[in-house]
Amino acid sequence: MFLSKTSPRKSLLYSNFTILLINQLGIFNIILSVYSYVFISISVQLNLDAYSVLWYTIIGYFLKRLKGDLMDDLKIPNHVAVIMDGNGRWAKAKGLPRKMGHVQGGKNVEDMLYVCDDLGIKYFTVYAFSTENWKRSEDEVSALMTLLRSYLSSGFKKAAKNNVRIRIIGDKSGLAPDIQDLIKDLEEDSKNNTGLQFQIAINYGSRDEITRMMKDVATRIKNGEVNPEDINEDFISKNLDTGDIPDPDLLIRTSGEQRISNFLLWQIAYSEFYFASCHWPDFNKDELIKAIEEYNKRDRRFGDAK
Repeated sequence: MFLSKTSPRKSLLYSNFTILLINQLGIFNIILSVYSYVFISISVQLNLDAYSVLWYTIIGYFLKRLKGDLMDDLKIPNHVAVIMDGNGRWAKAKGLPRKMGHVQGGKNVEDMLYVCDDLGIKYFTVYAFSTENWKRSEDEVSALMTLLRSYLSSGFKKAAKNNVRIRIIGDKSGLAPDIQDLIKDLEEDSKNNTGLQFQIAINYGSRDEITRMMKDVATRIKNGEVNPEDINEDFISKNLDTGDIPDPDLLIRTSGEQRISNFLLWQIAYSEFYFASCHWPDFNKDELIKAIEEYNKRDRRFGDAK
């Protein structure tokens, strides 16, 4: 057995091989998650002396530092947008009602806010409820609206505590009056927060967004407020729901589906796409890092030749 107190040279050889393997296969999380258990167990079973235990501790520390250094080398996307798919399938697989999947999905959004902030992501946008979701059963829509009310109500303290600015994109006029009031108050209350910029797409559809924008601009042209010659790509971008929010660098969709579903069609013109196989409630920091690692492999040329 290579873990012996009498063969530190052999241990070092295996340690270096392990580090190389980790670097190539990207299995840091597996190694680090079992590190404490494995080495403490081995230390007890083999009655290793203090020198050997200290040696293995140094190796573990080095692995953690190596993972951190590699994360430092990653280019973190400024804006990550997510199509949160699979809540219902997650619940079904566990024998739970669909609404429990949405509850767990909502909790995961909160967890991912901390993750995004910790990784240095500046803008995080989630697709919570589309204009097409009204076609779902009355019970499911009602459950989603109840969950939305709860989330918006609790958002005031959480946004203030974590310095998060919250904005809602979508047709707010199609929502219940009390939800509209909650949105207005939450956006106003968090508008000066300078931390993570969090956008929630509610009653949102990109085609609807563009249609609403065009109607508004047409009215302003008719009233002499806008000159048609002033309309360009920048003008259009500024008049969409996302306004001054930069376009997403990375678009993630969970649950294995590979379609856009009418989400940010204008804004994702040059976004990188990543499709995760796991359902949204199971999407976590490790999954996000995998997406960012893949994002770093992409050559973003924006139409230019390499």
